[in-house]
Amino acid sequence: MLKLYRNLKPYAWIVVISVILLFIQAMTELYLPTLMSDIVDKGVVGKDIPYIWRIGGYMLLVAAGGAICSILASYFSAKTSMGFGRDLRRKVFSRVESYSLHEIDKIGTASLITRTTNDITQVQQVTLMIMRMMIMAPIMCIGGIIMAVSKDAELSLSFAIVIPVLALAIFLIARRGIPYFKIMQVKIDNLNRVVRENLMGIRVIRAFNRTDREVKRFTKANEELTDTAIRVNKIMALMMPVMMLVMNFSSIAIIWFGGIRIDNGDMKVGALMAFLQYAMQIMFSLVMMSMMFVMIPRAQASAARINEVLDMTAEITDTNAPKTTGSKRGFVEFRNVSFSYPGAEEAAIRNITFSASPGETTAIIGGTGSGKSTLISLIPRFYDIDNNGGQLLIDGVDARELTQENLRSKIGLVPQTAVLFTGSIAENIRYGKEDATDDEVRYAAQVAQAADFVESMPEGFGSEIAQGGGNLSGGQKQRLSIARALVRKPEIYIFDDSFSALDFKTDARLRAALKKETGDATVLIVAQRVSTVMDADRIIVLDDGEITGMGTHKQLMETSQVYREIVSSQLSEEEIA
Repeated sequence: MLKLYRNLKPYAWIVVISVILLFIQAMTELYLPTLMSDIVDKGVVGKDIPYIWRIGGYMLLVAAGGAICSILASYFSAKTSMGFGRDLRRKVFSRVESYSLHEIDKIGTASLITRTTNDITQVQQVTLMIMRMMIMAPIMCIGGIIMAVSKDAELSLSFAIVIPVLALAIFLIARRGIPYFKIMQVKIDNLNRVVRENLMGIRVIRAFNRTDREVKRFTKANEELTDTAIRVNKIMALMMPVMMLVMNFSSIAIIWFGGIRIDNGDMKVGALMAFLQYAMQIMFSLVMMSMMFVMIPRAQASAARINEVLDMTAEITDTNAPKTTGSKRGFVEFRNVSFSYPGAEEAAIRNITFSASPGETTAIIGGTGSGKSTLISLIPRFYDIDNNGGQLLIDGVDARELTQENLRSKIGLVPQTAVLFTGSIAENIRYGKEDATDDEVRYAAQVAQAADFVESMPEGFGSEIAQGGGNLSGGQKQRLSIARALVRKPEIYIFDDSFSALDFKTDARLRAALKKETGDATVLIVAQRVSTVMDADRIIVLDDGEITGMGTHKQLMETSQVYREIVSSQLSEEEIA
């Protein structure tokens, strides 16, 4: 957790002010029992009313000063901890944004959400408590001991028994509870994962009447978290009764032996009252520290998970001397490329060699699991090709030697699953080009065959899209995704099975419009439909991660058995002829 506190540097001066204010507050609280002792021993016993008024008024001023310091310290502590949490969330989010898909898959989406929210909240809360209690408690404890000794050194020997007993109790309870806090965070991850899967798959769950199964999954995850939380809270719940028991027995012992010392004339009544208050201050400071011992273990578990995100090395990074491309624009070349997913026994694609030039349409077709989407994921560097796994060249330069920003600025990607964001239709299309004009947005929608349904909506391009595009059909989402790529006017278009939700009539119109619009760009299309790729300049047939055929539709019908099987499974003999 100390590693995370390096992020407190911008708040160093606020922390210093808070410490000073807390020190002043502690001094005022430590001074008040002494003033009360003087009132009793000198004012009450001596029947000196003016003295009582004078010291009483002074006590009010000291108490007011302590209260002001407490309020200001609370304000600065809250400002620091909230700012620290905000900065940490921003840092974690930015770090996750820099990860390749491999790192995201390794940690898991649900866990990343938990770490960015719940874990940082735990660290944020304990930071606030540290600034208030962890600073205040030692000052009160040490100051209380010094003041108690000044009142009666012999009676102070009782602390030699009380403090070790309290410390031992805190240590034993905390040591038993610490391991469960880490387990709790894992259980929260699991609960978040179940909830996320349920919400994202709600249509499938209801369509197959699997609601009862999902309720059981949630109940199991919820009960596991609840059981762990109950177990750890049972352990930590022992702390407060132990503290109170020790405090009460200490009070009894102090009053008993203090009374004896008063009878012997070794101590005054006011001094005993002050000593008892100092003893309570010492005990309460230890209770405050024990509360920190309840919170710190969980925060430590959270901090370790946050540091795991921040310390993970991104697999894909920019080179120290990023290159730009030469005179070529939009040229893509695979040279004997191979790629394996981490931990996989076999390569997903092997020995891929082909080139795609501006003005050409290259189509990739193959069965499920043949490696089509994997292949095109390498172009924008969602993954990097294997070491000694060939070369992927963009405009004649190895893709790994380009900055990610430079590389991806050349690409307009339409993913297999259409992803839209909450906001207006225009905002979603402008996601491809932030400064696109209204005319550019409208034109991109027209080319993507989306203008008709958009303009029929009540607010046109200002119409709001629900989370995940829930108020649009699959075909509408795909067309808006295509418009988002078109408005970018990239050098390379990648369509990853982006026409699957379109009817044949819309598909044909869209392909005709795209042919005119993308005439000077390099176009790569991944498709399941033969009708979508028949007119491509080059068709690449993938089977089990390898190229088994390459050429035009006519050429492949003569040379590729795999392609003929795909065609015959989709088209009738008349259509083939």
